[in-house]
Amino acid sequence: MLGRRQLLCSGAGLTALAARPGRTRAAMRTLRIGYILPVQSQLGAGATAFADEVSKRTGGRIAIQQFADATLGGDVELTKGVQLGSIDIAFVTGMGLSSILPDVGLLNIPFLFNNAAHGQAVLDGPIGESFRKPFAAKDLVMLAWGENGVRHMTNARRPIITPDDLKGLKMRVPQSEVLLKGFQALGADAAPLPLPQLFEALRAGKFDGQENPIATIRAAKFDQVQKFLTLSGHAYDPAVFLMSPDAFEDLSAEDKASFIEAAKLGAKASRTFAAQAEAEGVTLLRQGGMTVQPSIDRAAFAAAMASAYPGFEAKFGHAVIDQIKKTV
Repeated sequence: MLGRRQLLCSGAGLTALAARPGRTRAAMRTLRIGYILPVQSQLGAGATAFADEVSKRTGGRIAIQQFADATLGGDVELTKGVQLGSIDIAFVTGMGLSSILPDVGLLNIPFLFNNAAHGQAVLDGPIGESFRKPFAAKDLVMLAWGENGVRHMTNARRPIITPDDLKGLKMRVPQSEVLLKGFQALGADAAPLPLPQLFEALRAGKFDGQENPIATIRAAKFDQVQKFLTLSGHAYDPAVFLMSPDAFEDLSAEDKASFIEAAKLGAKASRTFAAQAEAEGVTLLRQGGMTVQPSIDRAAFAAAMASAYPGFEAKFGHAVIDQIKKTV
């Protein structure tokens, strides 16, 4: 498939430009952004703020058209579309990235982050910035780190209070080898599945449970097919604005700077939405009929998962894991 820059250099691209005399770089353009959740979600809040800011900063010359609810595919498909140039921009979750960029799997390690503030401090610092080059090597322009949220467990069978309660439960995890190994170490019968397929899989009983941020649990209506919610906070899941190199290089220097600043504002909006959903969503889920376990013994869960840690350290390095733990 031809990227945008290749198309403009081809005969078809030149013919198209010639057929529209007077068209310049300053003319109206529409770029597409895709994400896996509804507009009313943390990803939707970020994408909307990004789109509004791009329009404002470019004087309406560039419009961002949103494709929510996995219309353009799940996180993996969106990321591959950006790599190929068939999708201009994607706002994807960290859990969905590790199959394409294994380095991101570092951020998926369960019980690595204490809370959202800890995760934000890491991603806003040198470690977050260090991912820019690996993304570029995969034909992805990293604009800004946003947030999907702190992940919690739900299931349809029983309260999850101790690590033993996970044993034998069929748990869906995202397409993250790291999170898969973590849940398997806890004794769960864990398997990956893309988010767009998850609601029906839960309703059909193919999985007993799953884990996601509160905002996602509500946006995806998992409370309709899950009875028990455990506020485990076992993982911090970022989101990231990624842009096709073709689309980014077609921008002027000024517009490139505008897109980066717009993405930073979008990232902030996603974090704000996720925090509000975390604060308010648990009460709403409880009122809707879910049984809520408000806390877990994190040390007991982390100890039960200890068998997976040597593999994580071998893959990502002890030094960077330790650096994350010490970041404040």
